[in-house]
Amino acid sequence: MTRRATITDVALAAGVSVSTVSKVINGRYGIAVGTALRVQTVVKELAYEPSLVARSLRSHRTHVIGILVAEFEPFSAEILKGTAAALADTDYELLAYTGSRQSTGPGWERRSLSRLSGTLIDGAIMVTPTVVDADAGVPLVSIDPHAGPAGLPTVDADSLGGAVLATRHLIELGHRRIAFLAGRADLESSILREAGFRQAHAEAGLEVDPDLIRIGAYRRDAARSPAIALLSLPDRPTAVFAANDQSAMGTMDVAREMGLDVPGDLSVVGFDDIPESIRTSPALTTVHQPLQTMGAAGITMLIALMDGAPVEQTHVRLPTSLVVRGSTAPPR
Repeated sequence: MTRRATITDVALAAGVSVSTVSKVINGRYGIAVGTALRVQTVVKELAYEPSLVARSLRSHRTHVIGILVAEFEPFSAEILKGTAAALADTDYELLAYTGSRQSTGPGWERRSLSRLSGTLIDGAIMVTPTVVDADAGVPLVSIDPHAGPAGLPTVDADSLGGAVLATRHLIELGHRRIAFLAGRADLESSILREAGFRQAHAEAGLEVDPDLIRIGAYRRDAARSPAIALLSLPDRPTAVFAANDQSAMGTMDVAREMGLDVPGDLSVVGFDDIPESIRTSPALTTVHQPLQTMGAAGITMLIALMDGAPVEQTHVRLPTSLVVRGSTAPPR
């Protein structure tokens, strides 16, 4: 591997002192124009980049924002795209970070922040954090926290309203036996989506069959067992509303394996509108959660906090909408 250029290498190649190179790259006065141009040319030729730690020790700012995720999956990837786009016209860089498999689970945010804050990042966005009381020493913004808004500035989306839209769509198509494949019981988003499912039934004067509510845990593989149980019932559901797209796609996998046609024998609705949802066969009807906009809103809020500006709205809840595609139809 090629050795990384140091500030000493730049100084030797440019024929100047290390302190002169430091002044040039930090934009300080007192350096002749010709000398500054020569140093800048050598910096480009050697692809020299100052250390983030060294930059932090000098200026107490790194101009790096951390975005912390428990794992890189479709939901967090879309939020990452939004944060990166929001930073395109700023002088901030983005550091995406996830701990090892051993460091995930409850409290993973504290462990990650302890490694990054102080010298590497000026602030951080935590995606779906399990806790929001992490004492990081840098400004923090939470996106879609497990337990809902609680202390930290927060961005999320309207899970309740989106679930009402999804369930109402199936009821208006004529479905009466509608199953709900929930997320995890400890997540506010899952609780709100079940509440929306029940609210739409109540508005239509329909009862919810408790046998049609199962846990899908927001994962495609975890949805298999509850989907098999639901679709094996003697009076199986004619539609399934899954609390996220991964669970919906897992349900469609099971339906296909059992010889059921989607949407002829079974209508399926998801939640999130991740890119994969349009590539299923048929394309998945889902609730659009503005994930990239959520990421951008988190960046806007975080930069204001880092600049010491007042943040009047510390909880931003963005609207959701129904995207009707090919996986839903009236029951046979």
